[in-house]
Amino acid sequence: LTLIFIAINSKSQQGEKNFIDQNYIEVSGKAELFIEPNLIYIKIELNEKNRIPIEGRESEMIKKLTDLGIDVKKDLVVNDLSGSFRSYIFTKNEVISKKNYILTVRDGQTAGKVFYELDKMEVTNFSIDKVDHTDIEKLRREVKVNAIKAAKEKAEDLTKAINQQIGRAIYVQEVEGYRPYNPSNISIRGVNSY
Repeated sequence: LTLIFIAINSKSQQGEKNFIDQNYIEVSGKAELFIEPNLIYIKIELNEKNRIPIEGRESEMIKKLTDLGIDVKKDLVVNDLSGSFRSYIFTKNEVISKKNYILTVRDGQTAGKVFYELDKMEVTNFSIDKVDHTDIEKLRREVKVNAIKAAKEKAEDLTKAINQQIGRAIYVQEVEGYRPYNPSNISIRGVNSY
């Protein structure tokens, strides 16, 4: 019985190869796509200035944005409303109001015009909060496909140099890159093992 078990065990080991025993080549492919965002989110903070109440400054800002062709009902939202209590010696106590907004614009040219108008209004706190694209998922898939094609081409070039051919992929790994200083850039590396 022991001899039969050893014979069966050794036969099953011969018929089956694991990943380490197979001939393989491991390569990586990278693809990038530079896109112009079509969703730009601008963070704006308004506060009282020279005794002008925040409501007056808000009305002025809304008029200027409307004059730029921005639909403020759809693209301007209040993000936060706060106030701070200040006490002055020999004067009365007062509350300084602040209002934070998020404005959505569709292109860089409009964002530049908004910055110009806010600067003329002496609004000191505004910045780009984030950027995005309406077709971002489709663009990501496109870049992933290009990355895996680049990896396959690289594997074919390397195996040609030694008069061999690639076979089927036995392992595919996707690694997404992230560049915090260039948010409109998508960098994806696809790794193929053959």
